[in-house]
Amino acid sequence: MSIAINKLTKTYHADSEFPVHAVQNVDLEINSGEFVAVMGPSGSGKTTLLNLIGGIDTPSSGSVMIDGKDIAELNEQQLIGFRRDHVGFIFQDYSLLPVLTALENVEFVMQLQGLSSAECRRRATELLTKVGLAAQMHKVPAKLSGGQQQRVAVARALAPRPRFVMADEPTANLDAQSTAELLDIMQQLNSEEGTTFIFSTHDQRVIKRAKRVIVFEDGQLKQDQCQ
Repeated sequence: MSIAINKLTKTYHADSEFPVHAVQNVDLEINSGEFVAVMGPSGSGKTTLLNLIGGIDTPSSGSVMIDGKDIAELNEQQLIGFRRDHVGFIFQDYSLLPVLTALENVEFVMQLQGLSSAECRRRATELLTKVGLAAQMHKVPAKLSGGQQQRVAVARALAPRPRFVMADEPTANLDAQSTAELLDIMQQLNSEEGTTFIFSTHDQRVIKRAKRVIVFEDGQLKQDQCQ
């Protein structure tokens, strides 16, 4: 699933008299299977870019084309289906459902796809084992460490077999060991399942692992290089 971004702009009109140009006139292409880090200081437009690609937000102008289709042209139901079936999200605050166990959190998104209970259980168990949580899968989030909760979030993001995963500062709350282990897992899944990973980050530990680094500053794309 290829992503083609053309003249993409997102402007917010806050309470002040001056508009905020979160993303300005960006042209960008991301191919299937890439492992990309979008870096820049806070307020540079990284998170807004991911939200626009993932269909969480809509552009003020320009387009995000997914396999040749402008996602801004999708209606609300189509957008819900697009996000459910094609995009996995990993948030800095984990965003797990607190009343569900790790296993149930991962199963939940597949249940929304209409998969059978047996398939949901099989896939969730497989992923939680792969991310090293076989012994913790029946615990609720409050009984897990921050690193373990983020691993659940990774498993949940990958459960519906998305074409690409948006990871917004996924290592911000993790120590060095947890970060290294998490990145190992994501690189393995990127290689094995061909999932495209796009990170919003200022973490050098993530940037060193990325195969491509895109630099944002003041909403503008300043640099784009493979490494």
